Amino acid sequence: MTATALTASEWEHHFVETNRIRLHYVTQGAGELVLLLHGFPEFWYSWRYQIPALSRHFKVVVPDLRGYNDSDKPASGYDLDTLVADIQGLIESLGYTRAHIVGHDWGGAIAWHMAQKFPQYLNRMVILSAAPVQRFVQELVSNLDQLRRSWYILSFQIPGIPEWLIQQNLAEFVKNLLREQAIRKGAFTKEDTQIYQSALAKPGALSAALNYYRQMFSPWNWVRDWMNTPNPITVPTLVLWGEEDSLVPPQVAQGLERLIAAPFNFKLIPHCGHWIQQEAPQTVNRELLRFLRNGE
Repeated sequence: MTATALTASEWEHHFVETNRIRLHYVTQGAGELVLLLHGFPEFWYSWRYQIPALSRHFKVVVPDLRGYNDSDKPASGYDLDTLVADIQGLIESLGYTRAHIVGHDWGGAIAWHMAQKFPQYLNRMVILSAAPVQRFVQELVSNLDQLRRSWYILSFQIPGIPEWLIQQNLAEFVKNLLREQAIRKGAFTKEDTQIYQSALAKPGALSAALNYYRQMFSPWNWVRDWMNTPNPITVPTLVLWGEEDSLVPPQVAQGLERLIAAPFNFKLIPHCGHWIQQEAPQTVNRELLRFLRNGE
């Protein structure tokens, strides 16, 4: 299916006020609420293959996270507690008390955090290629291989300079991160990468995206995570991971079952990299529908 055909579908664009900011979101369908949360350096468009499939059975809502694309881009608020509050406010503003939450990359980190702290807002949770932030940071500081794969995260910590360097060659940055890191090379057309580039080029978007990574290493977050043991997750959880993910390899997921006191399933998607819902959309759609509808 082409991008033109996808954008001609029946989804709608709206804005909502939540947690003192305005979020843009795309929606389609009716029924139980399913939220799809994107990662870096994407926006709602990364779920373009999932929206039509899920909307046959659910009300699907796909926000641009704080700082991305058409959502507000404040200077602060990129810590997990604030990002979770954005999503809580979104659920309530839509007239719901709970939602199924599906998160990829940073969207997955937000979902993990929400399930640990506010499980009453979740029905079921699906994570794509993402570990809880505290688990990922532990892997980053103790595993040289992960440190090598994630060198860019450390480079993002320098204020101002990464933004300037990336903006000088934004097209190449987006192409290298998306198309070159994909295992299934047909996942991103030239048009797709241009769409992502345009969203990231909007004023304030790049700095906001990098602030997600900067807050990971703030001293306060380190102290808090060191002193607090995460609550066990009581939400039924499915984790999908690309078997050949070169950015966040499946080894990062080892031991996740010890964090979950609820039905848990982990599935590797063969011949697939980090951009799992775009590289293997039919497989991901099938797994999402099976889990969200039938609990399998």
